[in-house]
Amino acid sequence: MNGSPLVMGILNINSDSFYSNSRINSVSHFLAKFNQMVEDGADIIDIGACSTRPGSQYITENEEWDRLLPMLKSIKEICPDVTISIDTFRSEIVKKTFDLIGPFIVNDISCSIDDHKMFETVGRLGLKYIGMHKRGTPNSMQLNCNYNDIINDIREFFIDSIEKAKQSGLTKFIIDPGFGFSKNIDQNYKLINNLESLKIQNEEQIYYPILIGISRKSMIYKPLNSTPADVLHATSALNLLALTKGADIIRVHDVKEAKEIVKIYDKLKNNI
Repeated sequence: MNGSPLVMGILNINSDSFYSNSRINSVSHFLAKFNQMVEDGADIIDIGACSTRPGSQYITENEEWDRLLPMLKSIKEICPDVTISIDTFRSEIVKKTFDLIGPFIVNDISCSIDDHKMFETVGRLGLKYIGMHKRGTPNSMQLNCNYNDIINDIREFFIDSIEKAKQSGLTKFIIDPGFGFSKNIDQNYKLINNLESLKIQNEEQIYYPILIGISRKSMIYKPLNSTPADVLHATSALNLLALTKGADIIRVHDVKEAKEIVKIYDKLKNNI
């Protein structure tokens, strides 16, 4: 990816997010948070209605759409200078969202595994796509942390997924290693230290972008015997490290601070 890394802000339209300050319960609350992220410089705003954290229970497709619809309607007329992404693993939600607001980025935690129509749907609509690595469901994923070689296994997963996506006409692929999903704490840190190994090139010898989502997660607050609310400083430190290791997009709860981290990274990169 050319230019500065991008910052993706997180908006959770549910009451189950692990970080309570990110939960949204009304259209007015949503718009206030959305507009603040725009003001803080978000490049992408990621809107999700179905909690997928380890241990969560998936809501139904109808419930997911009922939560999303009023929020999407509320921003339809704003036309902000920011890209929207929708955090969903359901192709029907992708189709309904596209019919309502037009092009956006699909952010799929299952990389099409939970809905085998996803690649074809995204390819047909010509959308950008974020595919994340995980194993199992929220209730089983943390029992699936055994790998032969975690870096190579995840790299091979994405090589295979990108090829399947291409066969469905989907070429705008972004890699998300899935921090905290089917990985224990040490494995998450090994992933960050070896992020460059997940750089995969297309036919034009251009690397597929890498997105990381570590904001306030247990991989940060558990080693510090802390809570999600109290680890912004440590999140920022790890985000900066991830940028030096090759991350192209950082997904965060705190846009203003993340944009400042990107500025510091750019200074480092331009003064080697």
